[in-house]
Amino acid sequence: MSLTISNNSAVAAASYYLGKNQQALQHSIKKLASGKKIVQPNADPGTLSVAMKLRAATTRLVGAKNNVQNGVSFLEVQDGMLHTAGRIVGRMAELKGMASQDPMKSDQDVDSYNNEFRDLQVQLHQISQQTFNGASLFAEFTTKDGSTGAIFKGTQAQDHTISIFTSSNGSAGTKISLHKSALLSALTIRDNGSFDSVSFATTTGRHTGAGAAAATASIFSFATATSSTAFDLDAVSMQVFEQALSNIAYLRAQNGGGMSRLTFSADSLSLQETNIRAALGRIEDVDIAEESANLAKYSILTQAAAAMVAQANSTNDVALMLLR
Repeated sequence: MSLTISNNSAVAAASYYLGKNQQALQHSIKKLASGKKIVQPNADPGTLSVAMKLRAATTRLVGAKNNVQNGVSFLEVQDGMLHTAGRIVGRMAELKGMASQDPMKSDQDVDSYNNEFRDLQVQLHQISQQTFNGASLFAEFTTKDGSTGAIFKGTQAQDHTISIFTSSNGSAGTKISLHKSALLSALTIRDNGSFDSVSFATTTGRHTGAGAAAATASIFSFATATSSTAFDLDAVSMQVFEQALSNIAYLRAQNGGGMSRLTFSADSLSLQETNIRAALGRIEDVDIAEESANLAKYSILTQAAAAMVAQANSTNDVALMLLR
Protein backbone atom coordinates (compact mmCIF):
# COMPACT_ATOMS: atom_id res chain seq x y z
CA MET A 1 0.00 0.00 0.00
CA SER A 2 1.40 3.37 -0.98
CA LEU A 3 2.09 6.06 1.60
CA THR A 4 0.27 9.34 0.85
CA ILE A 5 -0.51 12.57 2.67
CA SER A 6 -3.11 14.27 0.43
CA ASN A 7 -5.84 11.73 1.19
CA ASN A 8 -6.13 9.73 4.41
CA SER A 9 -8.89 7.16 3.96
CA ALA A 10 -8.44 5.85 7.50
CA VAL A 11 -9.22 9.27 8.96
CA ALA A 12 -12.24 9.63 6.68
CA ALA A 13 -13.61 6.24 7.71
CA ALA A 14 -12.97 6.85 11.40
CA SER A 15 -14.56 10.31 11.16
CA TYR A 16 -17.63 8.81 9.43
CA TYR A 17 -18.17 6.26 12.19
CA LEU A 18 -17.46 8.87 14.83
CA GLY A 19 -20.30 11.00 13.40
CA LYS A 20 -22.70 8.05 13.20
CA ASN A 21 -21.93 7.01 16.77
CA GLN A 22 -22.31 10.57 18.05
CA GLN A 23 -25.69 10.83 16.30
CA ALA A 24 -26.88 7.54 17.81
CA LEU A 25 -25.59 8.62 21.24
CA GLN A 26 -27.47 11.93 21.06
CA HIS A 27 -30.64 10.13 19.89
CA SER A 28 -30.41 7.76 22.85
CA ILE A 29 -29.89 10.67 25.25
CA LYS A 30 -33.00 12.42 23.83
CA LYS A 31 -35.09 9.27 24.32
CA LEU A 32 -34.00 8.86 27.92
CA ALA A 33 -34.46 12.55 28.65
CA SER A 34 -37.99 12.66 27.17
CA GLY A 35 -39.08 9.16 28.10
CA LYS A 36 -40.49 8.70 24.58
CA LYS A 37 -39.55 6.33 21.79
CA ILE A 38 -40.33 8.90 19.11
CA VAL A 39 -38.33 12.11 19.56
CA GLN A 40 -38.51 13.29 15.96
CA PRO A 41 -41.31 12.85 13.39
CA ASN A 42 -39.18 11.12 10.76
CA ALA A 43 -38.39 8.26 13.13
CA ASP A 44 -41.82 6.57 12.75
CA PRO A 45 -44.51 8.80 11.17
CA GLY A 46 -47.24 6.14 11.35
CA THR A 47 -46.77 5.45 15.05
CA LEU A 48 -46.56 9.17 15.75
CA SER A 49 -49.95 9.67 14.08
CA VAL A 50 -51.55 6.90 16.16
CA ALA A 51 -50.08 8.33 19.37
CA MET A 52 -51.39 11.82 18.61
CA LYS A 53 -54.91 10.47 17.99
CA LEU A 54 -54.89 8.45 21.21
CA ARG A 55 -53.63 11.45 23.18
CA ALA A 56 -56.42 13.61 21.74
CA ALA A 57 -58.99 10.93 22.62
CA THR A 58 -57.68 10.88 26.18
CA THR A 59 -58.07 14.64 26.44
CA ARG A 60 -61.66 14.44 25.20
CA LEU A 61 -62.41 11.64 27.69
CA VAL A 62 -61.16 13.81 30.53
CA GLY A 63 -63.50 16.58 29.38
CA ALA A 64 -66.45 14.17 29.15
CA LYS A 65 -65.67 12.83 32.63
CA ASN A 66 -65.66 16.37 34.02
CA ASN A 67 -69.05 17.00 32.40
CA VAL A 68 -70.45 13.83 33.96
CA GLN A 69 -69.10 14.82 37.39
CA ASN A 70 -70.73 18.24 37.01
CA GLY A 71 -73.98 16.46 36.14
CA VAL A 72 -73.72 14.39 39.32
CA SER A 73 -73.15 17.58 41.32
CA PHE A 74 -76.19 19.16 39.68
CA LEU A 75 -78.38 16.20 40.62
CA GLU A 76 -77.03 16.11 44.17
CA VAL A 77 -77.93 19.76 44.71
CA GLN A 78 -81.33 19.18 43.08
CA ASP A 79 -82.00 16.19 45.34
CA GLY A 80 -81.16 18.30 48.39
CA MET A 81 -83.75 20.85 47.32
CA LEU A 82 -86.32 18.11 46.69
CA HIS A 83 -85.64 16.66 50.12
CA THR A 84 -86.32 20.07 51.68
CA ALA A 85 -89.48 20.47 49.59
CA GLY A 86 -90.71 17.08 50.83
CA ARG A 87 -90.15 18.10 54.43
CA ILE A 88 -92.05 21.35 53.85
CA VAL A 89 -95.04 19.54 52.30
CA GLY A 90 -94.93 17.11 55.22
CA ARG A 91 -95.10 20.05 57.61
CA MET A 92 -98.02 21.44 55.62
CA ALA A 93 -99.89 18.17 56.01
CA GLU A 94 -99.16 18.29 59.72
CA LEU A 95 -100.58 21.80 59.92
CA LYS A 96 -103.67 20.62 58.05
CA GLY A 97 -104.24 17.90 60.61
CA MET A 98 -103.69 20.15 63.60
CA ALA A 99 -105.95 22.89 62.24
CA SER A 100 -108.87 20.75 61.09
CA GLN A 101 -108.83 17.68 63.32
CA ASP A 102 -108.24 19.14 66.77
CA PRO A 103 -111.45 20.48 68.35
CA MET A 104 -109.40 22.24 71.02
CA LYS A 105 -107.95 24.74 68.55
CA SER A 106 -109.51 28.21 68.53
CA ASP A 107 -109.98 30.38 65.47
CA GLN A 108 -106.89 32.33 66.45
CA ASP A 109 -104.88 29.09 66.58
CA VAL A 110 -106.12 28.17 63.10
CA ASP A 111 -105.11 31.62 61.84
CA SER A 112 -101.62 31.04 63.22
CA TYR A 113 -101.43 27.75 61.34
CA ASN A 114 -102.66 29.46 58.18
CA ASN A 115 -99.97 32.12 58.47
CA GLU A 116 -97.26 29.45 58.59
CA PHE A 117 -99.00 27.50 55.83
CA ARG A 118 -98.97 30.51 53.47
CA ASP A 119 -95.34 31.30 54.29
CA LEU A 120 -94.37 27.72 53.47
CA GLN A 121 -96.03 28.06 50.05
CA VAL A 122 -93.83 31.08 49.34
CA GLN A 123 -90.78 29.16 50.51
CA LEU A 124 -91.57 26.28 48.15
CA HIS A 125 -91.75 28.72 45.25
CA GLN A 126 -88.39 30.19 46.26
CA ILE A 127 -86.89 26.69 46.27
CA SER A 128 -88.25 26.08 42.76
CA GLN A 129 -86.33 29.15 41.55
CA GLN A 130 -82.95 27.98 42.84
CA THR A 131 -80.06 27.76 40.37
CA PHE A 132 -76.80 25.81 40.10
CA ASN A 133 -74.05 28.02 38.69
CA GLY A 134 -76.70 30.08 36.92
CA ALA A 135 -78.62 27.07 35.57
CA SER A 136 -82.13 26.49 36.92
CA LEU A 137 -82.39 23.38 39.09
CA PHE A 138 -86.03 22.78 38.18
CA ALA A 139 -88.07 22.93 34.98
CA GLU A 140 -90.94 25.37 34.82
CA PHE A 141 -90.94 25.47 31.01
CA THR A 142 -90.08 22.89 28.37
CA THR A 143 -87.15 24.97 27.13
CA LYS A 144 -84.74 27.38 28.75
CA ASP A 145 -86.47 30.51 27.45
CA GLY A 146 -89.80 29.00 26.43
CA SER A 147 -93.40 29.63 27.39
CA THR A 148 -94.79 26.07 27.29
CA GLY A 149 -95.08 24.81 30.82
CA ALA A 150 -93.35 21.60 31.89
CA ILE A 151 -95.71 18.91 33.20
CA PHE A 152 -94.96 16.44 35.97
CA LYS A 153 -94.51 12.94 34.46
CA GLY A 154 -95.18 14.44 31.04
CA THR A 155 -93.71 13.39 27.72
CA GLN A 156 -90.21 14.35 26.63
CA ALA A 157 -91.71 17.25 24.67
CA GLN A 158 -93.31 18.52 27.87
CA ASP A 159 -90.21 18.31 30.07
CA HIS A 160 -87.00 20.29 30.01
CA THR A 161 -84.24 17.73 29.38
CA ILE A 162 -80.50 18.28 29.43
CA SER A 163 -78.06 16.02 27.58
CA ILE A 164 -74.60 15.08 28.85
CA PHE A 165 -72.22 13.53 26.33
CA THR A 166 -70.41 10.53 27.75
CA SER A 167 -67.78 9.58 25.16
CA SER A 168 -64.77 10.99 23.34
CA ASN A 169 -66.91 11.39 20.19
CA GLY A 170 -68.86 14.39 21.48
CA SER A 171 -72.39 14.79 20.10
CA ALA A 172 -71.84 11.84 17.74
CA GLY A 173 -71.29 9.45 20.65
CA THR A 174 -73.32 8.23 23.61
CA LYS A 175 -75.18 10.62 25.86
CA ILE A 176 -77.38 10.64 28.95
CA SER A 177 -80.56 12.71 28.90
CA LEU A 178 -81.70 14.00 32.27
CA HIS A 179 -85.18 15.32 32.94
CA LYS A 180 -85.10 18.43 35.06
CA SER A 181 -87.50 17.90 37.95
CA ALA A 182 -90.81 19.63 37.24
CA LEU A 183 -91.23 20.63 40.87
CA LEU A 184 -93.80 23.37 40.31
CA SER A 185 -96.00 21.07 38.23
CA ALA A 186 -95.63 18.29 40.81
CA LEU A 187 -96.94 20.72 43.43
CA THR A 188 -99.83 21.92 41.22
CA ILE A 189 -102.70 19.46 41.63
CA ARG A 190 -106.30 19.28 40.45
CA ASP A 191 -108.51 18.54 43.47
CA ASN A 192 -111.40 16.80 41.67
CA GLY A 193 -110.84 13.21 42.74
CA SER A 194 -108.23 12.40 40.07
CA PHE A 195 -105.46 14.49 41.67
CA ASP A 196 -103.76 15.05 38.32
CA SER A 197 -100.76 17.35 38.11
CA VAL A 198 -100.94 20.19 35.62
CA SER A 199 -98.54 22.82 34.32
CA PHE A 200 -97.85 25.56 36.82
CA ALA A 201 -96.90 28.06 34.12
CA THR A 202 -100.06 27.81 32.03
CA THR A 203 -102.67 27.11 34.70
CA THR A 204 -105.19 29.84 35.41
CA GLY A 205 -107.60 30.09 38.28
CA ARG A 206 -105.31 28.51 40.85
CA HIS A 207 -106.29 28.70 44.50
CA THR A 208 -109.95 29.21 43.67
CA GLY A 209 -112.64 28.42 46.20
CA ALA A 210 -112.90 29.40 49.83
CA GLY A 211 -113.68 25.95 51.21
CA ALA A 212 -113.23 22.26 50.55
CA ALA A 213 -116.61 21.95 48.84
CA ALA A 214 -115.99 24.89 46.53
CA ALA A 215 -112.48 23.64 45.79
CA THR A 216 -113.59 20.24 44.53
CA ALA A 217 -112.92 21.13 40.90
CA SER A 218 -110.17 23.68 41.63
CA ILE A 219 -106.45 23.55 40.90
CA PHE A 220 -104.09 24.20 43.79
CA SER A 221 -100.38 24.85 43.80
CA PHE A 222 -98.39 24.45 46.97
CA ALA A 223 -95.90 27.02 45.61
CA THR A 224 -96.74 30.68 45.16
CA ALA A 225 -94.65 33.77 44.57
CA THR A 226 -96.43 35.91 47.18
CA SER A 227 -98.45 35.14 50.27
CA SER A 228 -101.38 37.15 48.85
CA THR A 229 -102.01 34.39 46.28
CA ALA A 230 -101.60 31.55 48.79
CA PHE A 231 -104.57 29.44 49.88
CA ASP A 232 -105.64 28.47 53.40
CA LEU A 233 -105.65 25.07 55.05
CA ASP A 234 -109.39 24.55 54.72
CA ALA A 235 -109.35 25.08 50.93
CA VAL A 236 -108.02 21.65 50.04
CA SER A 237 -108.47 18.04 51.11
CA MET A 238 -105.85 15.91 52.83
CA GLN A 239 -105.57 13.69 49.73
CA VAL A 240 -104.00 16.61 47.86
CA PHE A 241 -101.22 16.78 50.46
CA GLU A 242 -100.64 13.06 50.10
CA GLN A 243 -100.49 13.38 46.31
CA ALA A 244 -97.98 16.24 46.55
CA LEU A 245 -95.73 14.13 48.81
CA SER A 246 -96.06 11.21 46.42
CA ASN A 247 -95.08 13.44 43.50
CA ILE A 248 -91.97 14.70 45.27
CA ALA A 249 -91.02 11.12 46.13
CA TYR A 250 -91.30 10.29 42.42
CA LEU A 251 -89.07 13.22 41.52
CA ARG A 252 -86.43 12.10 44.00
CA ALA A 253 -86.56 8.58 42.57
CA GLN A 254 -86.19 10.00 39.06
CA ASN A 255 -83.27 12.08 40.27
CA GLY A 256 -81.66 9.00 41.80
CA GLY A 257 -82.04 7.07 38.54
CA GLY A 258 -80.25 9.82 36.64
CA MET A 259 -77.50 9.95 39.24
CA SER A 260 -77.05 6.18 38.99
CA ARG A 261 -76.64 6.37 35.21
CA LEU A 262 -74.12 9.19 35.51
CA THR A 263 -72.15 7.23 38.12
CA PHE A 264 -71.93 4.21 35.84
CA SER A 265 -70.89 6.48 32.98
CA ALA A 266 -68.19 8.13 35.11
CA ASP A 267 -66.77 4.71 36.02
CA SER A 268 -66.80 3.69 32.35
CA LEU A 269 -65.02 6.88 31.29
CA SER A 270 -62.36 6.40 33.95
CA LEU A 271 -61.78 2.83 32.78
CA GLN A 272 -61.60 3.95 29.13
CA GLU A 273 -59.11 6.66 30.03
CA THR A 274 -56.95 4.17 31.93
CA ASN A 275 -56.94 1.69 29.06
CA ILE A 276 -56.18 4.32 26.42
CA ARG A 277 -53.34 5.72 28.52
CA ALA A 278 -51.95 2.20 28.83
CA ALA A 279 -52.18 1.73 25.05
CA LEU A 280 -50.51 5.09 24.51
CA GLY A 281 -47.72 4.11 26.89
CA ARG A 282 -47.08 0.87 25.02
CA ILE A 283 -46.83 2.83 21.76
CA GLU A 284 -44.63 5.77 22.71
CA ASP A 285 -42.95 5.13 26.09
CA VAL A 286 -39.25 4.23 25.89
CA ASP A 287 -37.84 1.04 27.44
CA ILE A 288 -35.45 2.51 30.00
CA ALA A 289 -33.42 -0.68 30.42
CA GLU A 290 -32.94 -1.17 26.68
CA GLU A 291 -32.14 2.47 26.01
CA SER A 292 -29.69 2.62 28.93
CA ALA A 293 -27.80 -0.26 27.34
CA ASN A 294 -27.81 1.60 24.02
CA LEU A 295 -26.51 4.71 25.76
CA ALA A 296 -23.56 2.80 27.20
CA LYS A 297 -22.94 1.09 23.86
CA TYR A 298 -22.87 4.26 21.78
CA SER A 299 -20.87 6.10 24.40
CA ILE A 300 -18.13 3.47 24.15
CA LEU A 301 -18.30 3.43 20.36
CA THR A 302 -18.05 7.21 20.21
CA GLN A 303 -14.97 7.21 22.42
CA ALA A 304 -13.42 4.39 20.38
CA ALA A 305 -14.14 6.19 17.08
CA ALA A 306 -12.60 9.39 18.44
CA ALA A 307 -9.49 7.45 19.47
CA MET A 308 -9.28 5.90 16.00
CA VAL A 309 -9.51 9.31 14.36
CA ALA A 310 -6.54 10.40 16.46
CA GLN A 311 -4.69 7.19 15.59
CA ALA A 312 -5.38 7.59 11.86
CA ASN A 313 -4.08 11.15 11.94
CA SER A 314 -0.80 9.90 13.35
CA THR A 315 -0.03 8.02 10.11
CA ASN A 316 0.84 11.35 8.47
CA ASP A 317 3.74 11.66 10.87
CA VAL A 318 5.39 8.66 9.19
CA ALA A 319 5.22 10.35 5.79
CA LEU A 320 6.68 13.56 7.23
CA MET A 321 9.65 11.64 8.65
CA LEU A 322 10.68 10.73 5.07
CA LEU A 323 10.64 14.40 4.06
CA ARG A 324 13.03 15.57 6.76
